[in-house]
Amino acid sequence: MTTCSVALNRMEKGYDRIVQWLSYLAPFADLAVRLWVARIFWLAGMAKLQSMTATVALFRYMYHVPLLPPVWAAYIGTGVEIVFPILLAFGLAGRFAAGFLFVYNIITVISYPQMGFSGMMDQVPWGIFLLVTIVYGPGVFSLDYGLNRIWKRMSHAVQKTV
Repeated sequence: MTTCSVALNRMEKGYDRIVQWLSYLAPFADLAVRLWVARIFWLAGMAKLQSMTATVALFRYMYHVPLLPPVWAAYIGTGVEIVFPILLAFGLAGRFAAGFLFVYNIITVISYPQMGFSGMMDQVPWGIFLLVTIVYGPGVFSLDYGLNRIWKRMSHAVQKTV
């Protein structure tokens, strides 16, 4: 073996070890992404809930949600920002919750054009992280994962008895 091939072999083994180590961190990254995005939406919902009168006024005069009257939009928006982050954080119906918040995020950008470029740039990473959860799922540290394992065990046991 040449010196070059030995060096390449060592680099490949080192790279494989790094990739294997990083794969152990993936479930923690999935959880961190879900909790980070859920916290953002949850805090927005809690702020709206503090004063529904002010929230309705915002929806009446600043946010222009298509197809909904301002009062409905205010209450629905507040509800979405409270319920769906909880689902996302626990990973219960994780892909559905992430998908719903992804669409909600787009509606937010459309409904509030005065947010400007910097405000829109806040929305972009949230949308990307929500897309990651939609595509890859909520991960091992989620109720979806646990319930899926229980469901598979139960259906496997039922098949054995039949």
